Amino acid sequence: MKNLGKIKECLGIIAMSYSALIISRKEVEKRRNKITRLMEKQGIDALFLASAANVAYVSNFFYLPTERPIVAVMNQDGTVTLITPLLEHEHAEKYSYADRVLYYPEYPDEKHPMKYIAEYMEEMGLADKVIGYDSDGWGPVFGYRGPKLSELLRSAKMVYARDIVEELRIKKSAEEIRLLAESAKWASLAHRLLQEYTRPGLYEDEISMLASMEATLAMARALKGVYRPAGWTAGAHAGFRGQVGSHSYYPHSLTIHAVIKHGDVLVTGATALISGYGAELERTMIVGEPSPNQEKYFKLMLRAREIAFEKIRPRTKCSEVDKAVRKFYKENGLTEYWRHHTGHGIGLEYHEPPFLDIGYDRVLEPGMVITIEPGIYVKGVGGFRHSDTVVVTEDGYEVLTRYPDQLEDLIVGL
Repeated sequence: MKNLGKIKECLGIIAMSYSALIISRKEVEKRRNKITRLMEKQGIDALFLASAANVAYVSNFFYLPTERPIVAVMNQDGTVTLITPLLEHEHAEKYSYADRVLYYPEYPDEKHPMKYIAEYMEEMGLADKVIGYDSDGWGPVFGYRGPKLSELLRSAKMVYARDIVEELRIKKSAEEIRLLAESAKWASLAHRLLQEYTRPGLYEDEISMLASMEATLAMARALKGVYRPAGWTAGAHAGFRGQVGSHSYYPHSLTIHAVIKHGDVLVTGATALISGYGAELERTMIVGEPSPNQEKYFKLMLRAREIAFEKIRPRTKCSEVDKAVRKFYKENGLTEYWRHHTGHGIGLEYHEPPFLDIGYDRVLEPGMVITIEPGIYVKGVGGFRHSDTVVVTEDGYEVLTRYPDQLEDLIVGL
């Protein structure tokens, strides 16, 4: 932890006082009120939610999805019932905002969990009601097999209603934005440590583990008791995910246990989950003096990014942002180096709507939180991508992930 004092001072987080960084019950109550109004408008008596993110949205319960179904059933009066396996029962009772928690023994067991779930719903008086669902049963997780809910509640009218919850999730509340902004701070710390520890001759893994461990311990100590380490990863994390050297050409690589060398292009990624919400911070770093080609593509990536930022305004279509970036690629002979859309929504899930994609015409609105990350991928040279998390405001946007982005600030190993 030898660098922690310096890094804390740099980020302005010494002696900072924190109030609770957990979604409040009042916030969840507001969400439920909005959902019930939509349910009433669409004639839906109850919602069956199997998506882990949707369950968290209505109950603030986070868990590890396995072969054992965990679902939330929300009635039109706004009450939420969680149905879990026995092994999650006490966990849900302790941490969730559910009005009640029911359970079944195990999966697959002598009696299938979906049969318990259907019977519980019948006891709730839903056997012949209109039930909206985000998934008709449990998904193919960890080898799960089982019947659809519609096969067990044959007298009910099943209506696909995933958008009732997920449309609300697209626009973030002030509480959600606060958690994402806090995430961005700790992601920046993890990335700063990653950058400081990056040296030729080291494995990508050891650099990532050192930076992530140090940032996580700092976060755990500073935020002890005021946040929940809930979601897809614990603590703060920064790493390379195999995007090292010529292998940085692959946008979604997996670690290759690469050894850092002079001349490598490094594409990084950092996040920190704060009570289930995580921002995304990515940078392109160069080990040693950049080559002319590396400098060229780095600067072209920066320009593509600037074009995207220039388009982020309320009432702008998501597709228009991506179109402007793709136009830049075409005009500069870069289309062959294009691999993905300009950005995506982020919050309870690492990728969620809205999408900055030419095929997605939704209009940007204040409260949407998105990533800006156009990339350039040149075989034999490497990948060039920064990613920042931004919130759309009334007159533009605010960057949550504040971290140096110019080439001279991202040269390492000299």
